[in-house]
Amino acid sequence: MPASPRAYDERLEEFLEYLSVERNRSHRTLSNYHHAISLFREWLPPAKGWADVGAEDFRDYLFLLMRRNLARATVRLHFAALRSFFKFLVRRAGFPADPLAGMPLPKAEKKLPVVLDEKQVVELLEKPLQIQQPKQAPAWTAQRDAAILELFYSSGLRLAELASLDVEDFDLHQECVRVLGKGNKERICPVGTMAAEAIHRYRNAARVMEGPLFINKSRKRLTTRAISDVFEKYHALCDIPQKASPHKLRHSFATHLLDHGADLRSVQTLLGHASLSTTQIYTHVSIERMRRVYDEAHPRA
Repeated sequence: MPASPRAYDERLEEFLEYLSVERNRSHRTLSNYHHAISLFREWLPPAKGWADVGAEDFRDYLFLLMRRNLARATVRLHFAALRSFFKFLVRRAGFPADPLAGMPLPKAEKKLPVVLDEKQVVELLEKPLQIQQPKQAPAWTAQRDAAILELFYSSGLRLAELASLDVEDFDLHQECVRVLGKGNKERICPVGTMAAEAIHRYRNAARVMEGPLFINKSRKRLTTRAISDVFEKYHALCDIPQKASPHKLRHSFATHLLDHGADLRSVQTLLGHASLSTTQIYTHVSIERMRRVYDEAHPRA
């Protein structure tokens, strides 16, 4: 549902500048909000200005999006952008009221994250050192890839967090890594012994003593896309039916901690979640897994 070009919209540009400068929102958020609001603007009659929009317009637009069978998350994203925009118009542009206030939206679908079981994780982590690397690849490629996968699973980092690590962020003696997460919030994550050893072997092999921790053959920082390619490369060589995604190792990290008795607050801190409710989804994953094991193993299940 692409937005077509339209005349310059001063209100929308002011709002995007506010999000960027005052709220320090990411480029992705700005792009998503711009797209969603522009689509709504294109749907409105040309003669109708922002001050003329009422609750009936939003109900009709919601009905339209639902008829197009868009995912509920997509619909909610569109209206999150519109809610934020109209709140801005009330506060900054003197609009008398927010026509979106109190409007109910479809409930978000509760999808449990897909995780790898422990045997699948072990198979994946061991794969880089088991296969022959391409001849044109640096000799230390296998050690680097093993270190990346080990660190993903050992510390539950986000993809962007792992890509942004520098050598100085990793403390071999304390076996921990300093991470700059969402909202520029810093946290310290423990690194398991096997992951710490994998990173140490890679750094020695590649002679990485300063700058970016994970590098390519040109000795430049690996991009998030390149790290995703590393994951997908070895995932394709494993007997794992689930679709590939580096984030699955983060999900698996959290779920396996809870499976083995970790408390929810500790997992929240390790993941860098601002809200405990975000972490609680992993308790549902663990319950589902335990229920499946029970059903398969208990003679009277």
